[in-house]
Amino acid sequence: MDRASVDKWLERYIAAWKSYDESAVKELFTADAEYRFHPWDEPTVGADAIYSAWVEPDSIDKPGTIEASYRCVAVDGDRAVAIGDSTYYESPGGPVRTIYDNCFVMSFEGDRCKSFTEWFMERPKEGSAT
Repeated sequence: MDRASVDKWLERYIAAWKSYDESAVKELFTADAEYRFHPWDEPTVGADAIYSAWVEPDSIDKPGTIEASYRCVAVDGDRAVAIGDSTYYESPGGPVRTIYDNCFVMSFEGDRCKSFTEWFMERPKEGSAT
């Protein structure tokens, strides 16, 4: 794996997230992939289970209400680290609701992710005390 390959995978990840297209989501992950929404979580295991977790009613973002940008910052063999941000809008074209800063730790098998762990934190709103 190299940075350019990870960046291409991240572009596919964002597109799959925005579309919730089942095949696009499943093509990102190995059949036995482990996905952690938080580092302390037990993993969601398998591409089918990952897709199911993405499309739970409380998890789906309405079209036009999310934007994301991630980039690979480190690769070591089949392991990679990416950082970026996810912006959530009140409505399509509406005001920003929340911005999260993200860090992803991943391992790959070929061009599919075998292990994915999210770290994210809400960015303070402008003008708020930190």
